[in-house]
Amino acid sequence: FGIATDENFVITTTNRKEITEDNFSELVQDGVTLYLLQSVDQMLLSATKERIDFLPHYDTLVKSGMYEYYASEGQNPLPFALAELIDNSLSATSRITGIRSIQIKLLFDDSQGKPAVAVIDNGRGMTSKQLNNWAVYRLSKFTRQGDFESDHSGYVRPLPVPRSLNSDISYFGVGGKQAVFFVGQSARMISKPADSQDVHELVLSKEDF
Repeated sequence: FGIATDENFVITTTNRKEITEDNFSELVQDGVTLYLLQSVDQMLLSATKERIDFLPHYDTLVKSGMYEYYASEGQNPLPFALAELIDNSLSATSRITGIRSIQIKLLFDDSQGKPAVAVIDNGRGMTSKQLNNWAVYRLSKFTRQGDFESDHSGYVRPLPVPRSLNSDISYFGVGGKQAVFFVGQSARMISKPADSQDVHELVLSKEDF
C-alpha cells in the first residue's frame, strides 16, 4: 500500500469501527469491506462501493407485499404502502427533542428522471451495516439484536393506540421494501448517520435483479 515505516494508519470497517487484535475475529469476515486510513475519522477522497449479498429470489422482494395490498378490503392500497415508508421515518426521528421533519414528495418531472416517491426525514440516519440490514427480507425492527445492528436500536414498542404517530402505523407489516416495490420498480436509500461524516447509499432495482 506504499505506507512508510514511520507512518501511522488504522484499518476500519465501513462503520468506522477500528480493527484491533481484540475484535479482529468478530469484525473481519469473508466479504467484508475495510478502509485503510490515517485516522478513524479521515475524510474519504472519493465514493466507495460495497457489495451486499443476500439470498432471497427477487420475487420474494418485489411481489411479497402484493397479496396484503390487494386484499385491503376494497380500499385504495397506496396510503398503506406510504404508511410503511413514513413508519420508518417516525421511528428514525423518535429521539429528536426539537422539530421532527418528515417530507413526502411526489416527483413527476420527466427531466429529472422517472416518476418517484421520496420520503425525507431528519432522523439519526443509518450506518452501512444498518442500511445492509434494511435490505434483508423479513428482518423485523423488533427482533434485530446483537451484531445484527438495527436502524431502530433502542426503540420500545409503545402502548397500542390505533393509527397514532408512534412508528406503529404500518397497516400490514410487510415492510418498507415490499411497499417500495408495490409502488414502483426500484428503491434508493440515502442516509447519513448523525455522528458520522459518511453518507451511505443503497439501491435495490428490479431491473438489476
